[in-house]
Amino acid sequence: MQAAPVRATAIPSFTTALRAVESLLMSGGQRTARRNAWTSVLEDRRRAKDRVEAERVLDQTPGTRP
Repeated sequence: MQAAPVRATAIPSFTTALRAVESLLMSGGQRTARRNAWTSVLEDRRRAKDRVEAERVLDQTPGTRP
C-alpha cells in the first residue's frame, strides 16, 4: 500500500499578501499611484547612494576639490 502523494501548497510571500489586501481596499488608480510613488522613493534613494559614492571618489582623487 502506498501513501497518497502530498501536495505542497506554497505560502504566499508577504508582498503577495500585502498586494491582495491592497487590491481589496483600493481602486486600481490608487494602487497604481501608490506603486509609482514607492518606485520614485526607491529611485531617489538609489540616486542619493550614487551621489555619496561619487563624492567619496572625488574626495579621494587629488586635485578634484578646491
